[in-house]
Amino acid sequence: MDEQSTKRTRRTPQQMAGDIDGKIQKLNQDLDSLAEKRAAANEEFDKKAAAVKEKIAVLEQKKKDILAPKPPRKPRKTKKQKIQELIKRASKSGLKPEEIAQRLDLEQPED
Repeated sequence: MDEQSTKRTRRTPQQMAGDIDGKIQKLNQDLDSLAEKRAAANEEFDKKAAAVKEKIAVLEQKKKDILAPKPPRKPRKTKKQKIQELIKRASKSGLKPEEIAQRLDLEQPED
């Protein structure tokens, strides 16, 4: 019976409001910590996304290089073709065969 006779102390409305303010403050701290965790996770995902985008850019550049037409290669010329070309250029510039032979210090066969 002693337990029942002990009366529970009543709290004032200000005390109840203070307890509620404490709970609100704790929940706001929880929200702040969640926001920090979210920011850290988002930063990590942003880094991963940036890395993937960089890889995509590299692959697109490789694809572009592969699909781009290559410049035509100059045909290879033999030594004989090179000499003939030089003689043609010399004759176009106005030199006679005798003058070309003289400049090259070659003896010309006599006909």
